[in-house]
Amino acid sequence: MKSIAYQKPGQFEETRYEKIHNVVFPNDREGSLAVAREIADLIRQKQAEGKPAVLGLATGSSPIKVYDELVRMYREEGLSFRNVITFNLDEYYPMDPEDVNSYHYFMHQYLFDHIDIKPENIHIPDGTVPMEKMTEYCLSYEQQIKDAGGLDFQLLGIGRSGHIGFNEPGSHINSGTRLITLSHITRVDAAPSFFGLNNVPRKAITMGISTIMQARRIVLLAWSKKKSDIIKKTVEGEMTSDVPATYLQKHPNTTFVLDEEAASKLTRIDTPWLVKDVEWDNMMSKKAVVWLSEKTKLPILKLTDNEYNQNHLADLIAHKGSVYDLNIEIFNEIQHTITGWPGGKPGADDTYRPERANPPQKRVLIFSPHPDDDVISMGGTLDRLVEQGHDVHVAYQVAGYNAVSDEEALKYLEVNQLTGFSSEEMTQLFYELQEKNRAVDSPALKKLKSSIRRAEAISALRFLGVPLVNIHFLDLPFYDAPEVHKRKISSLDVEIMENIIKLVQPHQIFAAGDLADPHGTHQLSYELLIKALENLKEEPFYQDLYVWLYRGAWDEFEVHEIEMAVPMSPDQVLKKRHAIFYHQSQKDLVMYKGDDIREFWMRAEDRNKELARKYDSLGLAEYEAMEAFKRLKI
Repeated sequence: MKSIAYQKPGQFEETRYEKIHNVVFPNDREGSLAVAREIADLIRQKQAEGKPAVLGLATGSSPIKVYDELVRMYREEGLSFRNVITFNLDEYYPMDPEDVNSYHYFMHQYLFDHIDIKPENIHIPDGTVPMEKMTEYCLSYEQQIKDAGGLDFQLLGIGRSGHIGFNEPGSHINSGTRLITLSHITRVDAAPSFFGLNNVPRKAITMGISTIMQARRIVLLAWSKKKSDIIKKTVEGEMTSDVPATYLQKHPNTTFVLDEEAASKLTRIDTPWLVKDVEWDNMMSKKAVVWLSEKTKLPILKLTDNEYNQNHLADLIAHKGSVYDLNIEIFNEIQHTITGWPGGKPGADDTYRPERANPPQKRVLIFSPHPDDDVISMGGTLDRLVEQGHDVHVAYQVAGYNAVSDEEALKYLEVNQLTGFSSEEMTQLFYELQEKNRAVDSPALKKLKSSIRRAEAISALRFLGVPLVNIHFLDLPFYDAPEVHKRKISSLDVEIMENIIKLVQPHQIFAAGDLADPHGTHQLSYELLIKALENLKEEPFYQDLYVWLYRGAWDEFEVHEIEMAVPMSPDQVLKKRHAIFYHQSQKDLVMYKGDDIREFWMRAEDRNKELARKYDSLGLAEYEAMEAFKRLKI
C-alpha cells in the first residue's frame, strides 16, 4: 500500500529516464514528516485488523527526523507501538550494544526509549556473536523475520557507493543476512563518529538484498547534494551489482523520498527540456545556454541554430526569437557577474555590477560556520575587501573543536603552546587523549581544541590584515549538543546572531550557503542567519543590506546560479593558500575529509581554477581562479 499521496511527477514523458518511483520534497523535514505519516497509518491499520505491523528500520542521519516525528505522534497523538515488531537492517561487527557507536544504542536513543514498543519485539543484529556461530545466527535472524509474517515496510537510506543496509558493491541480488566487509568509502563516511578511520570496524552484519526485496513496501530516504550522483545512477542507470540500490528497480512497491538537492541531477530536474516543455524564464534560459555551451564545447557567442535544434532547444529559440539575441543576452548577463570589486567600485557606473558603488567604504560582516570556512571559501574575496579599504568583520559561528584530531591536540599540549590550564587539567588531558574509546570529549578537551582553532583563525586573519578587534567568536550553543544529530537551534543562538549583526550594522553580509557538510553545521548556521535577519527587518541598516552566499569545501554553485564572480591573480591564489595553511590542525589530520583525499586548500584551489576554466570556456575573459557568490534576496 502507498498511504502517502505519492504522485508521479507529471506525465510519463517526464519520467521516461526513471526506473524507480520517486517523490521530491523541498527539504528533508517535509519528506520525513510524509514518511512518518505513512508508517503511522500502517501501524493504525494493522491495529484495526488485530495484526502486528512489522517494520524494517534503518540507522544513520537520514531517518532521524522520521523517528522524531513518530515519537511526537506517540506523545501528542496517542500513536501506540504495542503491536509493532521491528527488525533493524544492520550492525557493526564486532560491536558491543552499549557502545555509543552501535546501532543498538542509536535506535534506543532516537526511538525505542521514547515509545511504548515491547522490548521483546525489538530485533537488532547482535555485534557480539562469536564468529563460529555467525552463519547460524544470520539464518536465525532471517527465520525471525519470516516467523513475524515478513516485513510490511522497510525503511532505507543509501550510501554514496549505492549500498543499502551494508550491502556493498558486488552484493548479489539473492544475498541473505550475513557478515560483510565494509568498503573504504563506507568506513570513511563513518570515521567522524568513531574519532578517526582507524577506529571504524571493518565488518558488519547486514540484511541481504533478498531479505530487503521481500518487504511488501520499501521507502528509501536521500537528502543533500552529496547524494545526488548516486540517486541519478540508481534511479536512471542500469541494474548492476556495482550499485546495489539499483536492484530496487525490480521491486514493485518502492518509493524514493528525496529533497530537492538529492534529486537535483535527475534528468527531469537538471535538464527538463530533454523530457518536457518548460517555462523559459531567465534562469531556465541561462541554465540551458550554459549547458549547451558546455555540451558542445563551443563558446556562447559561437552557438548557432544547428546546436540548439540538435539538442532539444528549438523551443527556446522559438520563445526568444533569435539565436544571436539570446546568445548576446546570456553572455552579457554572465559577464556582468565578474567583478574585481566585491564591495562595489567607487565612482563607477554600477548599473551592471553585482554590488553598489556607494557607500565607497562598506561595513562587511563575514559569517564563517567553522574557523576556516572564511579563507577556504572566500579567502581571495576577503583579501580584496580588506585591500580596498572596507571595514571587514569576521564572525566564527561555532568553536569547531570536533574537527581537531586527538593527535593534533596532543601535539599542542606536549609543546605547551597554549596556556590557561592547571596542572591537574594538563594531567587529565594527557590521560584522556590516550583514551581511544571515549564517547565524548570532556569540557577541558573541548576548551583545548577550541583554543587551537581560535588561534589558527586569528593568525590567518592577521595575515590578511583584519584587525583583531574585528574578529568575533560567537561559540553558538547549538554546537555543544552531546551528539551531532541532536543539535537544534535555540532562541539564544538566534539572539547571539542578531546581536553581532546589530553591532556591526553591515552593508554586506557574506555567509555559507553550502548545506553539504558532513554534520549539518552549515545548514544550522544558515537557518540561524535567516531567522536573525527576519527579526531585524525593522532595523534602519536593513534596507541597505546585501547578503551574499558562498559555498564551502564540498561543492560550488552552478554557473547559471552565480551572481558575483571575483577573479584572483596567481599571486592572490598563493596568498589564499597561505591563509588556509594557518589552519594547521585542518591540514594533515583533518577529521571530516570525506572520500576526497585532497587537503582542503587543494580542493579550494582546484575548485576556484575550475570555475575560471568554465567562464573561459563560455567565451569570457581568462583568469587564474575565481570565487563565486549568489545573492540572498531578503
